[in-house]
Amino acid sequence: MQSVSTENRLAGLTRALRKLATSLVVIATTLFGLLVITFVVGRMVPTDPVISLIGPEADQQTYERVYRMLGLDQPLYVQFFTYLRDVLSLNLGQSFITKNAVTTDLARVIPATLELSTLAILIGGGLGIPLGIIAAVRKGSWIDQVARVVGLVGYSMPIFWLGTLVILVFYAWLQWIPGGGRIDIYNEGIVSGPTQSLLIDSIIAGEWEVFWSALHHLITPALILGYASMAYLSRMSRAFMLEQLNQEYVLTARAKGLPGRTVVWGHAFRNIRVQLLTIVTLAYCGLLEGTVLIETVFGWPGLGQYLTSSLLYADMNPVLGSVLVIGLISIIANLLSDVVYRFVDPRTR
Repeated sequence: MQSVSTENRLAGLTRALRKLATSLVVIATTLFGLLVITFVVGRMVPTDPVISLIGPEADQQTYERVYRMLGLDQPLYVQFFTYLRDVLSLNLGQSFITKNAVTTDLARVIPATLELSTLAILIGGGLGIPLGIIAAVRKGSWIDQVARVVGLVGYSMPIFWLGTLVILVFYAWLQWIPGGGRIDIYNEGIVSGPTQSLLIDSIIAGEWEVFWSALHHLITPALILGYASMAYLSRMSRAFMLEQLNQEYVLTARAKGLPGRTVVWGHAFRNIRVQLLTIVTLAYCGLLEGTVLIETVFGWPGLGQYLTSSLLYADMNPVLGSVLVIGLISIIANLLSDVVYRFVDPRTR
C-alpha cells in the first residue's frame, strides 16, 4: 500500500515537472517572438536613429562614425543577437529626449500606469461582472436592457473622445475635477516610497492630504477606463451565465426546489469562474494598451504618455522598450491567471 502511494506521488511530481517545463518553454518562446517583433519593427520604422541622435546638420564623417558605433554596419543577425544580449542584461538603450537610460524612465512611469489600470479593472470587474450575471438571471427585464445598452455604448464610444468630453464638461465648464497630472503641484515631492504608487506610499507615510490629492486626480481617468472594461466584462458575464442557466443541472436544481440564489451563485457561478478569470486577465492587459490614449488626454505621467511622446519625436529606444514591457506584463498576467486556475477549478490541477 505504501509503495502504491509512493508511486502515485512520483507520478504526480513527474506530471507537475512536465507541466512546469512546458510552461517555461511556452514563456521563453513567447518572449523570443516578442523580441523578434520589436527588433523587426525597430528596423522597419522609417526613422534614421543616427540622425535622431546627432541631428540633421551633422557632417558625413560624424554620421559614419556614429553609424558604426551603433553597430548598424553589422549584418542583421549580428544586430539582433546584440539587441538580445542588451535586453537580457536590462540594457534598453538611451532616450534621446530625456537623456536617461530607458530602464530608468520605465521604472519611473510604469507604477503610475499600473496604479491607473489596477483601479480601473477593480471598477470594471466589480460593476461589470455582477451586472452581467443579474442581467442573465433576469433576461428580458429592464435590468437586462440597461446592461445591454451599457455594453453597447461602452463598445461604440472611443475612449479618447469620452475622455475629452469629460474634461470639457466636468473640468472646463463645471470645474468638478482637477486638471491633468497625477497630483497637485504643491503636493509633489512630499511622498516617495518603495512602491512608487502615490496612493500606497502616502498611506504608509501617513500623508493623507497627498493621498486625497492623488485619488482626486486618479478617479476620473480610472472611471473612464473602468467603464470601457465594464462594458466588455458585463457582456461576457451575461453570455457565460446564460449558457450555464440553460444546462440540465440548473434545471434539475430548480426542479428540486433549491433557492434561486443558491442555484445562481452556488452552482452556475462556480462553473464560469475560470472563464471570468480569463476575460478579466484579457481586460487588464487591454487596459495597459488603452492607457496610451487616456494618459495622453489627461496628462497622466505613465507608460502611455511616455510611449506617445517618444513616438511623436521618433525616439525608438523608449518605444521598443515600452512595447516590450507591455508584452512582458501581459505574459506575467496570463501566467498568474494560469496559477490561479488551479486553485479556482480543481479539474485543471
